[in-house]
Amino acid sequence: MPIMNSQRPQRDWLWLVVAFVLVAGVSIPLWQWASPAEGSAEYWQRWTNQRIGKLLLGPEQIACYFCFTWASLMLLNRYREVVRQRIAFSLDMLPTEDGARILPEDARPLSRKIEAQARQRPYILAKMITMGLTKFAISRKAPDVSEVVRNQADVEQGRLVTSMGMITYLTWAIPAIGFLGTVRGLAGGLSNFRNVNPADKAANAKLMETVTDQLGIAFDCTFVALALSVVLMYLLHLVQKAEEMLIIDCQQYCQEHLLLRLYDPQPELAVALKG
Repeated sequence: MPIMNSQRPQRDWLWLVVAFVLVAGVSIPLWQWASPAEGSAEYWQRWTNQRIGKLLLGPEQIACYFCFTWASLMLLNRYREVVRQRIAFSLDMLPTEDGARILPEDARPLSRKIEAQARQRPYILAKMITMGLTKFAISRKAPDVSEVVRNQADVEQGRLVTSMGMITYLTWAIPAIGFLGTVRGLAGGLSNFRNVNPADKAANAKLMETVTDQLGIAFDCTFVALALSVVLMYLLHLVQKAEEMLIIDCQQYCQEHLLLRLYDPQPELAVALKG
C-alpha cells in the first residue's frame, strides 16, 4: 500500500531548469556583447591538446580521480540499497484493510511471518515492525510500541550516518589533494628564482617559462579537485536525502499500519467490570 505524503512534492528539478533558463538567458547575451568575436576565437585557440592534457592529467589529478571514483561507487551501492529497502513497502507485512486491528495475541504470529519474509533479505522496515510487535506482545501498550519504533528509527539513522564516514572523508580529501598540488606548483615556481641573473636574457626567458609551467600545475590541480569535489558533494547530498526519506517513510508506515491499528480490549473490559 503506498504511503500518503503529507505535503506537496518540492519539484527541485523543475526549479533547476527554471534557474538555468533565467541565468543563461541573461548571462550568455551579455557575454557575447562584452567579448569581441576575435577575442573569443583567440581564447579557444589556446586550448590545445597539450594544454588540456596538462590540465586534466597529473599525479594529483589522478589521485583525485581515484578518490572520486571510489566514493562514487560506494554512493551508487548505497543508493541501490535504498531502492532495495523500498521493496519492503510493497510486501504484505501488516493488515491494510479498513477497520483491521492488531491484538496482542496477533503480535507474535505477525512478527514470525515478517521475520520469515526478511530472513534472506533484511529490511529496515521489517526490523522496526518486528521490534514494535514484540514489545506490544509483552507490554500490551501502544505508547511503548511507539517509543520502540522511534528508538529503532534513531538507531538506523545513526548507523547510516556512521557508515557514511569513509565517503565523507574522501569528499574532503579531494580538495586537500588539489591543494597539495597547488603547494607543489607554487614551491616549484618560486624555487627557480634563487639563481636569477638579470643580465642573462635567454636564461631569464627560460626561467619565466618554467615558472609559468609550475604555476599552471598549481592552479590546474586546484581547479580539477574543486570541480570533482562539487560534483561528489552533490551526489553525497542526493544519497543522504534518499536515506533520510527512507527512515521517515518507514516511521510513517509504522504510524499508519501498526501504531494506529493496535488494540487491547483488556482496559475496556476492566472499565466495564468496574461499571
